[in-house]
Amino acid sequence: MVNALLPYGLFLAIFTVLGLSVGSFLNVCGDRLPTGRSIISPPSACDACQKRLGFRDLVPLFSYIWLRGRCRYCRAPIPWRLPAVEAAMGIVFPLLYWYYGLSLELGFSLVYTCLLTLILLIDIEHQLIPDKVVYPGLVLALAFSPFQPTLGAATGLRVISAVSGGAAGLVVMLLFFLLARGGMGLGDVKMAALVGLIAGFPRVFLALFLAVIAGGLVAAALLGLGLKKRRQPIPFGPFLSTGTMAVVVWGNDIIGWYQQFIA
Repeated sequence: MVNALLPYGLFLAIFTVLGLSVGSFLNVCGDRLPTGRSIISPPSACDACQKRLGFRDLVPLFSYIWLRGRCRYCRAPIPWRLPAVEAAMGIVFPLLYWYYGLSLELGFSLVYTCLLTLILLIDIEHQLIPDKVVYPGLVLALAFSPFQPTLGAATGLRVISAVSGGAAGLVVMLLFFLLARGGMGLGDVKMAALVGLIAGFPRVFLALFLAVIAGGLVAAALLGLGLKKRRQPIPFGPFLSTGTMAVVVWGNDIIGWYQQFIA
């Protein structure tokens, strides 16, 4: 029993470290992509004093804890978003490994988690869903579709499901865009096509439904707490991201649970 658990525990540790490291990289991408900067160079530096950061300043999560949330050189506060994203990925990656094991589904779910998290970060901070993230995501999702078991039993059916889902997501969100009259951006429309390619048809409708419900609940809570004005827009990308990820992992389970009530 002990010998059997050792590889499992080792892989959990590996995916935890991997998640922390990927979270750190996603922070870099979230900071630089919206402003057109390279994600490779220059090396990371403190936003306040512009001092180049060394290895001991960049150990995911642990550097933040060791430095007590402040720059080593100028003592300026380190944005809380940085350790939050690192910690989240450090939790999600091993959880996905625990759920899927070493499989193709694990690889797909990890890639989609990174892609959707990046969109979430950028849209929250910049109210923007960059084409330079969405368009490569569309190509990636289409390339993955023949190998995703959740999209269908046969390769051809999987591709048809993905393409149909992408078209359905695009059309539905385009209608919302036209009816909203400025309350929604074209970035959300393009992202809906990505949601459909990832989720497939008809699960795209579940992803959009979950996004709308989550967005409505958060908006109501913010209004109730006085943290948002009635006509102040809320980025929809984060809700599309979370709704899509929920469908990627639990979509078939949710649909099966629902069908029990209508059978």
